[in-house]
Amino acid sequence: MSGSAAAVMTKPAFRKVKWLARDIDVEHRDDGTVVLKSRIPLQTYEKHIPASLAKWAKEAPERIWLAQRDGPNREWRKVSYGEAKRTVDALTQGLLNLALDGRPVTILSGNSIEHALMTQAAMQARVPAAPVSPAYSLMSHDHVKLKYLFDLIKPGVVMVQDGPAFEKALKALDLTGVTVVHVLRPCEGIASVSFAELAATAVTADVEASIAKITPETVGKLLFTSGSTGMPKAVINTQAMMCANAAMMMQVRPRDPSGPISTMLDWMPWNHTMGGNAAFHPILVDGGTLYIDDGRPMPGQFDETLRNLREISPTYYANVPAGYAALAAAMEKDDALCRSFFKNLSIMAYGGARLPDDLYDRMQALAVKTTGERIVFYTGWGSTETAPTSTGTYWDTERVGLIGLPFPGVELKMVPCGSKYELRLRGVNVTPGYFGQPDLTKKMFDEEGFYCIGDAGVFVDDTDPVKGIIFAGRVVEDFKLTTGTFVHVGSLRTDAIAAATPVVHDALVAGQDRAFIGLLAWPNLHACRQLVGKADLSFEDAVKHPEVIACFRRGLEAHNKECEGASSRIIARAMLMAEPPSIDGNELTDKGYINQRAGLERRAPLVERLYADKPDQDVIVLK
Repeated sequence: MSGSAAAVMTKPAFRKVKWLARDIDVEHRDDGTVVLKSRIPLQTYEKHIPASLAKWAKEAPERIWLAQRDGPNREWRKVSYGEAKRTVDALTQGLLNLALDGRPVTILSGNSIEHALMTQAAMQARVPAAPVSPAYSLMSHDHVKLKYLFDLIKPGVVMVQDGPAFEKALKALDLTGVTVVHVLRPCEGIASVSFAELAATAVTADVEASIAKITPETVGKLLFTSGSTGMPKAVINTQAMMCANAAMMMQVRPRDPSGPISTMLDWMPWNHTMGGNAAFHPILVDGGTLYIDDGRPMPGQFDETLRNLREISPTYYANVPAGYAALAAAMEKDDALCRSFFKNLSIMAYGGARLPDDLYDRMQALAVKTTGERIVFYTGWGSTETAPTSTGTYWDTERVGLIGLPFPGVELKMVPCGSKYELRLRGVNVTPGYFGQPDLTKKMFDEEGFYCIGDAGVFVDDTDPVKGIIFAGRVVEDFKLTTGTFVHVGSLRTDAIAAATPVVHDALVAGQDRAFIGLLAWPNLHACRQLVGKADLSFEDAVKHPEVIACFRRGLEAHNKECEGASSRIIARAMLMAEPPSIDGNELTDKGYINQRAGLERRAPLVERLYADKPDQDVIVLK
């Protein structure tokens, strides 16, 4: 037996997860198109999302549904299913009394208990809940996107957590005929109703009558795209879309009824489909408990997450790679934190970017040290238009970078596109279109009704599709060098970031109609500070610090060595950037993703410096 084979056999087993079988039908067409779908039918699902709240309010009224730290001592404020249902019914009556006539309830604030309750109330009142990224209100200087969205959907209610914090945004809007609801404090000069007052509305039979009229086609939410190709679009989320997608996610990893109650600690924003749908809905459908994490995987904000994880033992945990990097660093120094984190954990999930291999190994080493078992890393794939997840890695896999296989009820069409496939989706979880934009809706679908998502993928093994699909970036981002070499931006970008870990947070890949590939990278300030031992290191200092530059260079040199002979993968020059990506400049979407095209356009002078005949001292020349 070879040494490598023996090493694989001696690895600790994964903690047991009951996965759905990978029973996939594979259709090969004459033009090279491949269509995948599960032979297992989608399980039955609720008629609408509020039905799950009603179910658990009846079956387990004292069970905690939502919890969030609050007050001067930051203690947990907890809301049971029974209490939540009573409040939601009162809010529903309050909305019905406003006679909104279908006009949406827009929520400008971040995740909160009130945000969740108002969303359920809007659904029960049969008006769409429309959560808007707080960044459009708090980080934007011109509020152009906020005003555009406001004009597009014409809401009847706008809710803010704290009026003064959103004063500039509110005063930038035409609020004629709009009811403003504030949770904490009113905004001076703007008439508003307190959340508490609305939640004290006497409930009548109209509430049950309204709930009874909800159909699978009723619009439950309007969720906004990132605006990476212009202004954000309002994606219609029907009740059927959301309920079916929650059922898909639960069917591929069915829960053990004898195990602990499903428990999540999560920070992902509810204005984003991953946080608001993929994280929020399954925990509600399953009657679990969601702890709202006010921490973030960012410098100075992750301590809150660590504090929470010392008290909360999740059964399922999801984060972006940067969050896992910070968590691994903390757990490597804190055995008690490890024990709390891994105690009830069955699955770790990641998204937003590829998980670096070394980070995967570190997290598994911590799991084995603490429990004697490894924990499966899971990921899914989809978009705002697909409610969101359409595929997932629903098996014990050690490989990162996969997007998995289609869920029951989803068809995945793979159309040949050079050396990879363009991915398209069809299923009950796919949106009927964009609100108020029929022309854009028509362009979404191909001649067979498959949604053209714009992503690309390749098989792990062309001879065995059931081994899964690897994400291969965005179709529109790829380009050719002047040599005619085709560059797959998505995979190269994620590999370069992984190679330069931990000092790089994100990057732009340049090279369109150029002779070689260049990289513009944003530093991971938290990691850079740890590397050089300076807690007050600024972005400007980080991009020029010799140790940071040396680490960046070593990572890219190692990447280039692995890709030797493949000019489509070799990075010839690179530069670190001090200025963070801009939301107003369209470089950064509200979900935190980088808009490659807008970033390169906005930073055209830096691109020119990368490709100068005589590059300056800030340009790292690798080839």
